[in-house]
Amino acid sequence: MLSGRNCVRSLLVLMVCIYATAAGAQWAPLVSDPGTSQRIEWWREARFGMFLHWGVYSIPGRGEWVQWAEQIPIDEYAKLADQFHPEKFDANAWAEIAKNAGMKYMVLTARHHDGFALFDDPGSNFTAINAAAHHDFVADYVKAVRKAGLGVGLYYSPLDWRYPGFFFPGIYQKNAIELRDQYQRQIDELGSHYGKLDILWFDGGGNEWLGFGGVEFTGSGWQARSKDKPYAGSFDWQDRDTVAHLRQLQPGIIVNDRTNAAADFRSREGDGALGGFDNQTPWELCTTITEGAWGFQPNAKVKPLAQLVHLLVGAAGRDGNMLLNVGPRPDGRIDPAQADRLREMGQWLSQNGESIYGTRGGPWLPGKYGVSTHHQNLVYVHHSLFV
Repeated sequence: MLSGRNCVRSLLVLMVCIYATAAGAQWAPLVSDPGTSQRIEWWREARFGMFLHWGVYSIPGRGEWVQWAEQIPIDEYAKLADQFHPEKFDANAWAEIAKNAGMKYMVLTARHHDGFALFDDPGSNFTAINAAAHHDFVADYVKAVRKAGLGVGLYYSPLDWRYPGFFFPGIYQKNAIELRDQYQRQIDELGSHYGKLDILWFDGGGNEWLGFGGVEFTGSGWQARSKDKPYAGSFDWQDRDTVAHLRQLQPGIIVNDRTNAAADFRSREGDGALGGFDNQTPWELCTTITEGAWGFQPNAKVKPLAQLVHLLVGAAGRDGNMLLNVGPRPDGRIDPAQADRLREMGQWLSQNGESIYGTRGGPWLPGKYGVSTHHQNLVYVHHSLFV
């Protein structure tokens, strides 16, 4: 507990009422090597980052899960690549918007669950290089983010809806092995050809997420396997080997907990997952700037500034980070309404950022009063008007 003689600075923060729930189930162990603390330190001090969900799913504009939600046949969905030529894509503009918003790192969906890669993979024909754009967007993105002085992050999903072996690795084992080969090859590609990476944000991997043996046929019919029930089949994702190889290629990289490999930080997803105070485990809340999907949706309602500030302050006061998602348009631009809200976030942080950046949560636990953060002997109290 900090001494009562220390300076306490109160910041009046308008907060909307959000009922926090516990974070979703986690399965990856945390890393415990000697360099753990040093590797994650910059990220914990950064506190605020930009998430970008962008790909061919931006074209129909019905969210990043459109293929699965609408059960669009693989061959039909693949035709979207022929329309993917984002003539107004400007990675430097993305980085400038993030920097003006007060964000300190960025994470781009290099490949989502639909299998479309924004980078070059000679082993796949479903990439931006082979699309109408004939361009490696990850290369431009990494260069721009690094130039802006921000942390470079990439999102990658080992899951690929084009491979039934993901869901039934026993009966479709050959197909599952092909998917695993793609996973390992593409992680090697990302780790080897784009310079220094700071974050690899996994999604859709591991034995306890989504499908991967998650559908079982029992005497009472088809059942969804409980997410906390470990996969017990013979197939192995080989996450530990793949992530170990990535760490060899990128010694300073940090990864989240959505594989079976040891992670540097935990992920909480969605406004309602803000959860409780935790200053023992590095963690991050990822959520959207709009109401709705993570990928682009025309006229999506942008959340009020007060709500977003509440989430950012709430995360920092619980000793976590916030990764705020935008869904760029098919042409590559970040929607003006979203960009405007991000500028407002930056204006708020220009006045109050010292209470967020480089701080730790506490010393007082979150409560009806709001939350507190501290840096050395200085304590910041964020009052809540609505809790």
